[in-house]
Amino acid sequence: KPLNHHVKQSIERYFRELNGAQPASVYDMVLREVERPLLEVVMQQTNGNQSRAAEVLGINRNTLRKKLKFYQLIR
Repeated sequence: KPLNHHVKQSIERYFRELNGAQPASVYDMVLREVERPLLEVVMQQTNGNQSRAAEVLGINRNTLRKKLKFYQLIR
């Protein structure tokens, strides 16, 4: 099944498990929850090569470095 199917299921489960509590900042939460594992896997697949990882992700290398620092995946 495509990735968006699994994402949809996870978001639906998240809302079910709120048990009536009001969600906040769901957009930012979803981006954080998806972005970190994406970066981890791409960095593994590129053997830590940031230039190659940036190319695979389709983002600028400086942007990648900022994101890796944000998620404390590099110093």
